[in-house]
Amino acid sequence: MTHETRGPWRVHSTQVEYENPWLRVESSKITHPDGTPGIYGVVYIANLATGVLPIDAEGYTWLVGQHRYPANTYSWELPEGGGQKGVDPWVSASRELKEETGLIAASHCCVGEWELSNSVTDEVAFGYLAWDLTEGPSSPEPSEDLTVVRLPFADLLARMRAGKIRDAFTHLIVNGAIDQARQGRLPAPISDILLSA
Repeated sequence: MTHETRGPWRVHSTQVEYENPWLRVESSKITHPDGTPGIYGVVYIANLATGVLPIDAEGYTWLVGQHRYPANTYSWELPEGGGQKGVDPWVSASRELKEETGLIAASHCCVGEWELSNSVTDEVAFGYLAWDLTEGPSSPEPSEDLTVVRLPFADLLARMRAGKIRDAFTHLIVNGAIDQARQGRLPAPISDILLSA
């Protein structure tokens, strides 16, 4: 008996395979759009993903380096983290920015909202550009082993183009910010930095 329809898929039963405070994995018995039976596994993420591209008046930005457990690789990324659903994503993003880099931004704009790996997960990500920055002490979570570097925005782009930065969310945010600059939606000094790199 069909319990639910998701677009062209018919869902017959669903069970939770695993759950923790950050995610839930469900497996469903389904009928594919072509009428064949199958299963579909989905990872439901408890929080929103947020990330920030900070740009200072000198055209510098910040990267955070850390070892990522799932891929078992060291990753350079923009300041990123999770935020509770129902809370303004910028509030969560600015908290992560301060925790990881010590930066506080007086100005910001959203450069995009994306679905990450939407064939297997419901994770939604919000990316921001931040400027008018004030530096202060960082306060990462005790479980995090982070390396933070300040570098010219042009160097960030060069690392991305050379394949040295593989984090998809970083690429989305940077390209979203450049697109905003091309459309004339940012203050001229910030646009000049993004478009001249």
